Amino acid sequence: MSLSKMSKNVDLLIIKAANSQEIYGSLSSLTAIEPPVWGGMVANFIRKKGYSVEMIDMEIENLSVDGIVDKIIKTNPLLVDIVVMGPNPSASSTPLMPITRQLLNSLKKRRSNIKTILTGIHPSALPEKTLREEKTDFVGRGESFYTILHLLETLKSGQEIPKCQIKGLWYIKKGKVISNGWGELIQRPDELPMVAWDLIDVEKYRAHNWHCFGHLNERSPYAVIYTSLGCPYNCSYCNIRTLYNGKPGIRFRSPESIIEEIDFLVQEYHVKNIKFLDELFAINEERVNEICDLIIGRGYNLNIWAYARIDTVNKEMLEKMKKAGINWISYGIESGSEKIRKGVHKGIFKQDTVRKVIKITHDAGIYVLGNFIFGLPEDDLYSMQETLNMAKELNCEYVNFYTTMAYPGSQLYEEMINQGVELPSNWLCYAQLAEVTIPLATKYVSSREVLRFRDKAFREYYSRTEYLEMIRKKFGQEEMFHIKEMLKHKLKRIYI
Repeated sequence: MSLSKMSKNVDLLIIKAANSQEIYGSLSSLTAIEPPVWGGMVANFIRKKGYSVEMIDMEIENLSVDGIVDKIIKTNPLLVDIVVMGPNPSASSTPLMPITRQLLNSLKKRRSNIKTILTGIHPSALPEKTLREEKTDFVGRGESFYTILHLLETLKSGQEIPKCQIKGLWYIKKGKVISNGWGELIQRPDELPMVAWDLIDVEKYRAHNWHCFGHLNERSPYAVIYTSLGCPYNCSYCNIRTLYNGKPGIRFRSPESIIEEIDFLVQEYHVKNIKFLDELFAINEERVNEICDLIIGRGYNLNIWAYARIDTVNKEMLEKMKKAGINWISYGIESGSEKIRKGVHKGIFKQDTVRKVIKITHDAGIYVLGNFIFGLPEDDLYSMQETLNMAKELNCEYVNFYTTMAYPGSQLYEEMINQGVELPSNWLCYAQLAEVTIPLATKYVSSREVLRFRDKAFREYYSRTEYLEMIRKKFGQEEMFHIKEMLKHKLKRIYI
Protein backbone atom coordinates (compact mmCIF):
# COMPACT_ATOMS: atom_id res chain seq x y z
CA MET A 1 0.00 0.00 0.00
CA SER A 2 1.39 3.42 -0.95
CA LEU A 3 2.26 5.86 1.82
CA SER A 4 -0.31 8.40 0.61
CA LYS A 5 -3.07 5.85 1.21
CA MET A 6 -1.86 4.82 4.67
CA SER A 7 -3.57 6.16 7.76
CA LYS A 8 -1.69 8.10 10.42
CA ASN A 9 -1.71 7.12 14.08
CA VAL A 10 -2.86 3.56 13.42
CA ASP A 11 -3.28 1.06 16.24
CA LEU A 12 -1.42 -1.81 14.57
CA LEU A 13 1.09 -1.75 11.74
CA ILE A 14 2.02 -5.19 10.39
CA ILE A 15 5.36 -5.61 8.63
CA LYS A 16 6.19 -8.57 6.42
CA ALA A 17 9.93 -9.07 6.87
CA ALA A 18 11.77 -9.89 3.64
CA ASN A 19 15.31 -10.07 2.25
CA SER A 20 14.89 -12.00 -1.01
CA GLN A 21 18.26 -11.14 -2.52
CA GLU A 22 20.19 -12.52 0.45
CA ILE A 23 18.01 -15.63 0.74
CA TYR A 24 17.64 -16.58 -2.93
CA GLY A 25 20.57 -14.85 -4.61
CA SER A 26 20.37 -14.69 -8.39
CA LEU A 27 17.40 -17.09 -8.38
CA SER A 28 15.13 -14.51 -6.73
CA SER A 29 13.55 -13.58 -10.07
CA LEU A 30 12.26 -17.15 -10.47
CA THR A 31 10.71 -17.53 -7.04
CA ALA A 32 7.25 -16.47 -6.03
CA ILE A 33 6.48 -13.19 -4.34
CA GLU A 34 3.80 -14.33 -1.95
CA PRO A 35 1.20 -12.12 -0.29
CA PRO A 36 1.67 -11.69 3.49
CA VAL A 37 -1.11 -14.17 4.20
CA TRP A 38 -0.40 -14.68 7.91
CA GLY A 39 -0.08 -10.97 8.55
CA GLY A 40 -3.20 -10.47 6.45
CA MET A 41 -5.19 -12.82 8.66
CA VAL A 42 -3.96 -11.05 11.79
CA ALA A 43 -4.84 -7.70 10.21
CA ASN A 44 -8.45 -8.59 9.53
CA PHE A 45 -8.86 -10.36 12.88
CA ILE A 46 -7.70 -7.24 14.74
CA ARG A 47 -9.62 -4.88 12.46
CA LYS A 48 -12.85 -6.77 13.10
CA LYS A 49 -12.31 -6.05 16.81
CA GLY A 50 -12.49 -2.31 16.14
CA TYR A 51 -8.82 -1.36 15.77
CA SER A 52 -7.17 0.43 12.84
CA VAL A 53 -4.60 -1.65 10.96
CA GLU A 54 -2.16 -1.07 8.10
CA MET A 55 0.40 -3.34 6.42
CA ILE A 56 3.83 -2.91 4.84
CA ASP A 57 5.41 -5.65 2.73
CA MET A 58 9.18 -5.13 2.62
CA GLU A 59 9.47 -7.35 -0.46
CA ILE A 60 7.01 -5.26 -2.47
CA GLU A 61 8.17 -1.86 -1.20
CA ASN A 62 11.74 -2.62 -2.32
CA LEU A 63 13.07 0.11 -0.01
CA SER A 64 16.11 0.23 2.23
CA VAL A 65 15.65 -0.51 5.91
CA ASP A 66 15.77 3.22 6.62
CA GLY A 67 13.12 3.76 3.95
CA ILE A 68 10.82 1.26 5.67
CA VAL A 69 11.47 2.96 9.01
CA ASP A 70 10.50 6.30 7.44
CA LYS A 71 7.14 4.79 6.55
CA ILE A 72 6.70 3.34 10.02
CA ILE A 73 7.42 6.68 11.68
CA LYS A 74 5.03 8.58 9.39
CA THR A 75 2.31 6.05 10.16
CA ASN A 76 2.96 6.51 13.90
CA PRO A 77 1.57 3.15 15.06
CA LEU A 78 0.78 2.21 18.62
CA LEU A 79 2.21 -1.27 17.96
CA VAL A 80 4.33 -2.74 15.17
CA ASP A 81 4.02 -6.49 14.53
CA ILE A 82 6.97 -7.79 12.49
CA VAL A 83 5.90 -11.16 11.08
CA VAL A 84 8.97 -13.37 10.73
CA MET A 85 7.64 -15.94 8.29
CA GLY A 86 8.34 -16.48 4.61
CA PRO A 87 6.72 -18.38 1.73
CA ASN A 88 7.81 -21.76 3.09
CA PRO A 89 6.88 -21.20 6.73
CA SER A 90 8.95 -24.04 8.18
CA ALA A 91 12.13 -23.16 6.26
CA SER A 92 12.02 -19.41 5.70
CA SER A 93 11.41 -17.91 9.12
CA THR A 94 14.86 -18.14 10.71
CA PRO A 95 16.72 -16.63 7.69
CA LEU A 96 14.57 -13.51 8.06
CA MET A 97 16.05 -12.69 11.46
CA PRO A 98 19.05 -10.66 10.16
CA ILE A 99 16.84 -8.22 8.24
CA THR A 100 14.46 -8.13 11.19
CA ARG A 101 17.36 -7.14 13.44
CA GLN A 102 18.38 -4.36 11.06
CA LEU A 103 14.83 -3.06 11.00
CA LEU A 104 14.49 -3.11 14.79
CA ASN A 105 17.85 -1.46 15.34
CA SER A 106 17.04 1.36 12.95
CA LEU A 107 13.54 1.89 14.31
CA LYS A 108 14.55 1.89 17.98
CA LYS A 109 17.43 4.26 17.27
CA ARG A 110 15.06 6.79 15.72
CA ARG A 111 11.80 6.16 17.61
CA SER A 112 12.35 4.12 20.74
CA ASN A 113 8.82 4.86 21.98
CA ILE A 114 7.15 2.81 19.21
CA LYS A 115 6.31 -0.59 20.66
CA THR A 116 7.27 -3.69 18.68
CA ILE A 117 6.36 -7.37 18.80
CA LEU A 118 7.93 -10.21 16.82
CA THR A 119 5.69 -13.07 15.76
CA GLY A 120 6.17 -16.12 13.53
CA ILE A 121 7.99 -19.43 13.78
CA HIS A 122 11.49 -18.34 14.80
CA PRO A 123 10.40 -16.03 17.64
CA SER A 124 7.96 -18.73 18.80
CA ALA A 125 10.71 -21.36 18.78
CA LEU A 126 13.22 -19.21 20.67
CA PRO A 127 11.27 -16.54 22.57
CA GLU A 128 13.80 -15.92 25.35
CA LYS A 129 16.81 -15.94 23.03
CA THR A 130 14.99 -13.58 20.66
CA LEU A 131 14.19 -11.14 23.47
CA ARG A 132 17.80 -11.20 24.66
CA GLU A 133 19.28 -10.72 21.20
CA GLU A 134 16.86 -8.33 19.49
CA LYS A 135 15.67 -4.81 20.31
CA THR A 136 12.03 -5.75 20.50
CA ASP A 137 9.62 -4.98 23.31
CA PHE A 138 7.66 -8.22 23.00
CA VAL A 139 7.60 -11.66 21.43
CA GLY A 140 4.33 -13.41 20.62
CA ARG A 141 4.65 -17.18 20.97
CA GLY A 142 2.33 -19.28 18.81
CA GLU A 143 -0.53 -18.08 16.66
CA SER A 144 -0.68 -14.69 18.43
CA PHE A 145 -4.09 -13.53 17.21
CA TYR A 146 -5.42 -13.12 20.74
CA THR A 147 -2.00 -12.18 22.11
CA ILE A 148 -1.86 -9.12 19.85
CA LEU A 149 -5.49 -8.28 20.53
CA HIS A 150 -5.04 -8.28 24.32
CA LEU A 151 -1.74 -6.40 24.04
CA LEU A 152 -3.45 -3.68 21.99
CA GLU A 153 -6.26 -3.47 24.54
CA THR A 154 -3.70 -2.88 27.28
CA LEU A 155 -1.64 -0.35 25.32
CA LYS A 156 -4.75 1.60 24.30
CA SER A 157 -5.90 1.78 27.91
CA GLY A 158 -2.55 3.09 29.09
CA GLN A 159 -2.32 0.38 31.74
CA GLU A 160 0.74 -1.66 32.67
CA ILE A 161 1.19 -4.99 30.93
CA PRO A 162 -0.45 -7.58 33.23
CA LYS A 163 2.33 -9.94 34.27
CA CYS A 164 0.60 -13.27 33.69
CA GLN A 165 -2.65 -12.48 31.94
CA ILE A 166 -1.80 -12.26 28.24
CA LYS A 167 -1.16 -15.77 26.99
CA GLY A 168 1.75 -16.06 24.58
CA LEU A 169 3.24 -12.65 25.45
CA TRP A 170 6.94 -12.66 26.37
CA TYR A 171 8.93 -9.58 27.41
CA ILE A 172 11.76 -8.43 29.65
CA LYS A 173 11.15 -6.53 32.87
CA LYS A 174 14.03 -5.39 35.09
CA GLY A 175 16.35 -7.79 33.30
CA LYS A 176 14.08 -10.79 33.81
CA VAL A 177 12.22 -12.57 31.01
CA ILE A 178 8.49 -12.67 31.72
CA SER A 179 7.07 -15.73 29.98
CA ASN A 180 3.39 -16.39 29.44
CA GLY A 181 3.61 -19.72 27.65
CA TRP A 182 1.86 -20.24 24.34
CA GLY A 183 -0.75 -17.99 22.79
CA GLU A 184 -4.41 -18.89 22.72
CA LEU A 185 -5.24 -21.08 19.74
CA ILE A 186 -8.05 -20.26 17.35
CA GLN A 187 -10.33 -23.21 18.05
CA ARG A 188 -12.37 -22.92 14.86
CA PRO A 189 -10.56 -21.41 11.87
CA ASP A 190 -13.88 -20.00 10.62
CA GLU A 191 -13.56 -17.52 13.52
CA LEU A 192 -10.86 -15.90 11.41
CA PRO A 193 -12.03 -13.54 8.68
CA MET A 194 -10.35 -13.88 5.29
CA VAL A 195 -7.04 -12.15 4.62
CA ALA A 196 -7.27 -8.34 4.54
CA TRP A 197 -6.72 -8.32 0.78
CA ASP A 198 -7.66 -4.62 0.55
CA LEU A 199 -4.50 -3.70 2.50
CA ILE A 200 -2.17 -5.09 -0.18
CA ASP A 201 -1.83 -4.79 -3.96
CA VAL A 202 -2.64 -8.27 -5.24
CA GLU A 203 -1.41 -7.37 -8.73
CA LYS A 204 2.16 -7.04 -7.43
CA TYR A 205 2.42 -10.65 -6.28
CA ARG A 206 3.57 -13.44 -8.59
CA ALA A 207 3.54 -17.21 -8.67
CA HIS A 208 6.61 -19.45 -8.94
CA ASN A 209 8.02 -19.90 -12.42
CA TRP A 210 7.16 -23.63 -12.51
CA HIS A 211 3.60 -23.00 -11.29
CA CYS A 212 2.99 -21.13 -14.54
CA PHE A 213 4.65 -23.47 -17.00
CA GLY A 214 2.48 -23.19 -20.09
CA HIS A 215 1.77 -19.50 -19.38
CA LEU A 216 5.00 -18.05 -18.03
CA ASN A 217 3.92 -14.49 -18.76
CA GLU A 218 0.87 -14.80 -16.50
CA ARG A 219 2.43 -15.19 -13.06
CA SER A 220 0.43 -12.28 -11.61
CA PRO A 221 -1.86 -11.74 -9.82
CA TYR A 222 -1.18 -14.42 -7.23
CA ALA A 223 -2.98 -15.37 -4.02
CA VAL A 224 -2.26 -17.73 -1.16
CA ILE A 225 -4.86 -19.07 1.24
CA TYR A 226 -5.07 -21.50 4.13
CA THR A 227 -7.86 -24.07 4.06
CA SER A 228 -6.64 -25.53 7.36
CA LEU A 229 -4.23 -24.69 10.17
CA GLY A 230 -1.59 -27.08 11.47
CA CYS A 231 -0.27 -30.53 10.60
CA PRO A 232 -1.07 -33.86 12.30
CA TYR A 233 2.39 -35.28 11.57
CA ASN A 234 5.64 -34.76 13.43
CA CYS A 235 8.60 -35.04 11.05
CA SER A 236 11.77 -34.47 13.05
CA TYR A 237 13.30 -31.93 10.64
CA CYS A 238 10.17 -29.74 10.46
CA ASN A 239 9.35 -26.90 12.87
CA ILE A 240 5.88 -25.96 11.62
CA ARG A 241 4.26 -27.12 14.85
CA THR A 242 6.00 -24.20 16.61
CA LEU A 243 3.48 -21.88 15.03
CA TYR A 244 0.69 -23.99 16.50
CA ASN A 245 1.77 -24.09 20.14
CA GLY A 246 4.34 -26.81 19.70
CA LYS A 247 1.98 -29.70 19.05
CA PRO A 248 0.86 -31.72 16.01
CA GLY A 249 -2.79 -31.21 15.09
CA ILE A 250 -4.99 -29.81 12.38
CA ARG A 251 -8.04 -27.54 12.32
CA PHE A 252 -10.15 -27.18 9.18
CA ARG A 253 -11.87 -24.19 7.68
CA SER A 254 -15.33 -24.94 6.36
CA PRO A 255 -15.60 -25.48 2.60
CA GLU A 256 -18.12 -22.59 2.53
CA SER A 257 -15.61 -20.10 3.95
CA ILE A 258 -12.91 -21.31 1.53
CA ILE A 259 -15.08 -20.87 -1.55
CA GLU A 260 -16.17 -17.46 -0.26
CA GLU A 261 -12.54 -16.31 -0.25
CA ILE A 262 -11.86 -17.84 -3.67
CA ASP A 263 -14.98 -16.12 -5.03
CA PHE A 264 -13.73 -12.82 -3.65
CA LEU A 265 -10.25 -13.24 -5.14
CA VAL A 266 -11.55 -14.22 -8.58
CA GLN A 267 -14.29 -11.61 -8.77
CA GLU A 268 -12.48 -8.67 -7.18
CA TYR A 269 -8.90 -9.25 -8.34
CA HIS A 270 -9.23 -11.67 -11.29
CA VAL A 271 -6.88 -14.12 -9.58
CA LYS A 272 -6.11 -17.34 -11.43
CA ASN A 273 -2.91 -18.57 -9.73
CA ILE A 274 -3.52 -19.79 -6.17
CA LYS A 275 -1.50 -21.69 -3.61
CA PHE A 276 -3.19 -23.66 -0.84
CA LEU A 277 -0.65 -23.00 1.90
CA ASP A 278 -1.86 -25.79 4.19
CA GLU A 279 0.92 -28.02 5.42
CA LEU A 280 -1.20 -30.86 4.07
CA PHE A 281 -4.25 -30.11 1.92
CA ALA A 282 -4.93 -33.62 0.63
CA ILE A 283 -5.54 -35.46 3.89
CA ASN A 284 -9.30 -36.00 4.16
CA GLU A 285 -10.85 -37.26 0.94
CA GLU A 286 -14.42 -36.30 1.81
CA ARG A 287 -13.41 -32.74 2.64
CA VAL A 288 -11.16 -32.43 -0.43
CA ASN A 289 -14.03 -33.58 -2.64
CA GLU A 290 -16.42 -31.09 -1.06
CA ILE A 291 -14.04 -28.16 -1.62
CA CYS A 292 -13.29 -29.30 -5.17
CA ASP A 293 -16.99 -29.71 -6.00
CA LEU A 294 -17.64 -26.11 -4.93
CA ILE A 295 -14.81 -24.85 -7.15
CA ILE A 296 -15.91 -27.04 -10.07
CA GLY A 297 -19.45 -25.70 -9.72
CA ARG A 298 -18.18 -22.14 -10.20
CA GLY A 299 -16.56 -22.97 -13.54
CA TYR A 300 -13.41 -21.02 -12.70
CA ASN A 301 -10.29 -21.61 -14.78
CA LEU A 302 -7.91 -21.73 -11.84
CA ASN A 303 -4.29 -22.81 -11.60
CA ILE A 304 -3.83 -24.13 -8.05
CA TRP A 305 -1.04 -25.97 -6.31
CA ALA A 306 -1.24 -27.75 -2.98
CA TYR A 307 0.66 -30.10 -0.66
CA ALA A 308 -0.07 -33.81 -0.29
CA ARG A 309 1.64 -36.89 1.12
CA ILE A 310 2.42 -40.07 -0.72
CA ASP A 311 0.22 -41.95 1.76
CA THR A 312 -2.82 -39.64 1.75
CA VAL A 313 -4.02 -39.63 -1.88
CA ASN A 314 -5.79 -42.03 -4.24
CA LYS A 315 -6.82 -42.10 -7.88
CA GLU A 316 -10.35 -40.75 -7.34
CA MET A 317 -9.19 -37.88 -5.14
CA LEU A 318 -6.54 -36.84 -7.64
CA GLU A 319 -9.00 -36.86 -10.53
CA LYS A 320 -11.39 -34.63 -8.57
CA MET A 321 -8.56 -32.25 -7.67
CA LYS A 322 -7.57 -31.91 -11.31
CA LYS A 323 -11.13 -31.03 -12.31
CA ALA A 324 -11.08 -28.23 -9.74
CA GLY A 325 -7.93 -26.69 -11.26
CA ILE A 326 -5.35 -28.17 -8.90
CA ASN A 327 -2.70 -28.57 -11.57
CA TRP A 328 0.29 -29.12 -9.31
CA ILE A 329 0.82 -31.26 -6.22
CA SER A 330 3.87 -31.01 -4.02
CA TYR A 331 4.96 -34.30 -2.44
CA GLY A 332 7.56 -34.55 0.31
CA ILE A 333 9.38 -37.64 -0.89
CA GLU A 334 12.51 -36.45 0.95
CA SER A 335 14.76 -39.49 0.48
CA GLY A 336 15.28 -42.33 -1.96
CA SER A 337 15.94 -44.63 0.99
CA GLU A 338 13.16 -46.15 3.11
CA LYS A 339 15.59 -46.43 6.02
CA ILE A 340 16.46 -42.73 5.90
CA ARG A 341 12.79 -41.70 5.71
CA LYS A 342 11.90 -43.89 8.67
CA GLY A 343 14.69 -42.28 10.67
CA VAL A 344 13.03 -38.86 10.46
CA HIS A 345 9.47 -40.13 11.03
CA LYS A 346 8.51 -39.56 7.38
CA GLY A 347 5.94 -42.30 7.02
CA ILE A 348 6.52 -45.94 6.24
CA PHE A 349 5.62 -45.93 2.56
CA LYS A 350 7.66 -48.14 0.26
CA GLN A 351 9.60 -47.23 -2.88
CA ASP A 352 7.01 -48.85 -5.12
CA THR A 353 4.30 -46.82 -3.41
CA VAL A 354 6.15 -43.62 -4.33
CA ARG A 355 6.36 -44.73 -7.96
CA LYS A 356 2.69 -45.72 -8.01
CA VAL A 357 1.48 -42.42 -6.55
CA ILE A 358 3.55 -40.32 -8.94
CA LYS A 359 2.12 -42.37 -11.82
CA ILE A 360 -1.53 -41.99 -10.76
CA THR A 361 -0.91 -38.28 -10.22
CA HIS A 362 0.42 -37.93 -13.73
CA ASP A 363 -2.41 -40.11 -15.05
CA ALA A 364 -4.87 -37.66 -13.50
CA GLY A 365 -3.22 -34.86 -15.49
CA ILE A 366 -1.56 -33.26 -12.47
CA TYR A 367 2.06 -32.11 -12.49
CA VAL A 368 4.37 -33.03 -9.63
CA LEU A 369 6.67 -30.87 -7.55
CA GLY A 370 8.95 -33.35 -5.81
CA ASN A 371 10.72 -32.32 -2.61
CA PHE A 372 13.95 -34.10 -1.69
CA ILE A 373 16.39 -33.57 1.17
CA PHE A 374 20.09 -34.32 1.17
CA GLY A 375 21.97 -34.72 4.44
CA LEU A 376 19.36 -36.30 6.69
CA PRO A 377 20.98 -37.67 9.88
CA GLU A 378 21.64 -41.20 8.59
CA ASP A 379 22.60 -40.09 5.07
CA ASP A 380 25.90 -41.02 3.50
CA LEU A 381 27.10 -40.38 -0.06
CA TYR A 382 25.51 -43.65 -1.22
CA SER A 383 22.05 -42.88 0.19
CA MET A 384 22.17 -39.32 -1.16
CA GLN A 385 22.93 -40.76 -4.57
CA GLU A 386 19.94 -43.08 -4.09
CA THR A 387 17.80 -39.99 -3.54
CA LEU A 388 19.10 -38.30 -6.67
CA ASN A 389 18.61 -41.51 -8.67
CA MET A 390 15.01 -41.76 -7.51
CA ALA A 391 14.37 -38.12 -8.44
CA LYS A 392 15.72 -38.78 -11.92
CA GLU A 393 13.67 -41.94 -12.29
CA LEU A 394 10.44 -40.18 -11.27
CA ASN A 395 11.30 -37.26 -13.60
CA CYS A 396 8.93 -34.83 -11.86
CA GLU A 397 8.06 -31.66 -13.73
CA TYR A 398 9.92 -29.72 -11.04
CA VAL A 399 11.92 -30.60 -7.95
CA ASN A 400 13.23 -28.83 -4.90
CA PHE A 401 16.52 -30.14 -3.60
CA TYR A 402 17.01 -29.12 0.03
CA THR A 403 19.79 -29.70 2.51
CA THR A 404 18.99 -30.71 6.07
CA MET A 405 18.85 -27.83 8.52
CA ALA A 406 18.31 -28.06 12.27
CA TYR A 407 15.66 -25.33 12.20
CA PRO A 408 14.84 -23.79 15.60
CA GLY A 409 11.62 -25.34 16.83
CA SER A 410 12.25 -28.73 15.22
CA GLN A 411 12.98 -31.95 17.06
CA LEU A 412 16.24 -32.09 15.12
CA TYR A 413 17.30 -28.71 16.56
CA GLU A 414 16.70 -29.92 20.10
CA GLU A 415 18.64 -33.12 19.43
CA MET A 416 21.62 -31.19 18.05
CA ILE A 417 21.62 -28.77 20.99
CA ASN A 418 21.46 -31.66 23.46
CA GLN A 419 24.34 -33.40 21.68
CA GLY A 420 26.44 -30.25 21.83
CA VAL A 421 26.59 -29.87 18.04
CA GLU A 422 27.74 -26.40 17.03
CA LEU A 423 25.08 -24.75 14.90
CA PRO A 424 25.40 -21.56 12.81
CA SER A 425 25.32 -18.32 14.80
CA ASN A 426 24.33 -16.32 11.71
CA TRP A 427 20.64 -16.99 11.11
CA LEU A 428 21.06 -16.37 7.37
CA CYS A 429 23.11 -19.59 7.22
CA TYR A 430 19.76 -21.42 7.50
CA ALA A 431 18.65 -20.14 4.07
CA GLN A 432 18.84 -22.91 1.48
CA LEU A 433 20.12 -20.82 -1.43
CA ALA A 434 22.11 -18.13 0.36
CA GLU A 435 25.77 -17.38 -0.15
CA VAL A 436 26.44 -18.33 3.48
CA THR A 437 24.31 -21.51 3.64
CA ILE A 438 25.63 -24.07 6.16
CA PRO A 439 23.63 -27.32 6.27
CA LEU A 440 23.82 -29.90 8.99
CA ALA A 441 26.54 -32.54 8.72
CA THR A 442 25.45 -36.18 8.92
CA LYS A 443 27.07 -39.01 10.83
CA TYR A 444 29.03 -39.85 7.69
CA VAL A 445 29.21 -36.74 5.48
CA SER A 446 30.53 -33.26 6.23
CA SER A 447 28.44 -30.13 5.89
CA ARG A 448 30.48 -29.00 2.90
CA GLU A 449 30.02 -32.34 1.15
CA VAL A 450 26.24 -32.19 1.64
CA LEU A 451 26.03 -28.69 0.16
CA ARG A 452 28.33 -29.59 -2.70
CA PHE A 453 26.26 -32.69 -3.46
CA ARG A 454 23.01 -30.68 -3.42
CA ASP A 455 24.25 -28.05 -5.87
CA LYS A 456 25.71 -30.67 -8.20
CA ALA A 457 22.45 -32.65 -8.06
CA PHE A 458 20.43 -29.57 -8.99
CA ARG A 459 22.41 -28.94 -12.16
CA GLU A 460 22.55 -32.63 -13.01
CA TYR A 461 18.79 -33.10 -12.69
CA TYR A 462 17.73 -30.10 -14.75
CA SER A 463 20.31 -30.46 -17.53
CA ARG A 464 19.29 -34.04 -18.41
CA THR A 465 18.04 -34.65 -21.94
CA GLU A 466 15.18 -36.80 -20.58
CA TYR A 467 13.99 -33.95 -18.37
CA LEU A 468 14.31 -31.17 -20.96
CA GLU A 469 12.55 -33.24 -23.61
CA MET A 470 9.69 -34.02 -21.18
CA ILE A 471 9.30 -30.30 -20.45
CA ARG A 472 9.28 -29.49 -24.17
CA LYS A 473 6.59 -32.08 -24.90
CA LYS A 474 4.36 -31.08 -21.98
CA PHE A 475 4.77 -27.31 -21.99
CA GLY A 476 6.60 -26.21 -25.14
CA GLN A 477 9.89 -24.79 -26.37
CA GLU A 478 9.65 -21.63 -24.27
CA GLU A 479 9.62 -23.58 -21.02
CA MET A 480 12.52 -25.74 -22.12
CA PHE A 481 14.59 -22.64 -22.91
CA HIS A 482 13.46 -21.15 -19.59
CA ILE A 483 15.00 -24.12 -17.75
CA LYS A 484 18.23 -23.72 -19.70
CA GLU A 485 18.31 -20.04 -18.77
CA MET A 486 17.67 -20.97 -15.13
CA LEU A 487 20.80 -23.14 -15.19
CA LYS A 488 22.87 -20.09 -16.16
CA HIS A 489 22.25 -18.64 -12.71
CA LYS A 490 25.27 -19.56 -10.62
CA LEU A 491 24.68 -19.73 -6.89
CA LYS A 492 27.44 -18.08 -4.88
CA ARG A 493 28.54 -20.29 -2.02
CA ILE A 494 31.19 -19.21 0.47
CA TYR A 495 31.07 -22.49 2.34
CA ILE A 496 31.90 -24.69 -0.64
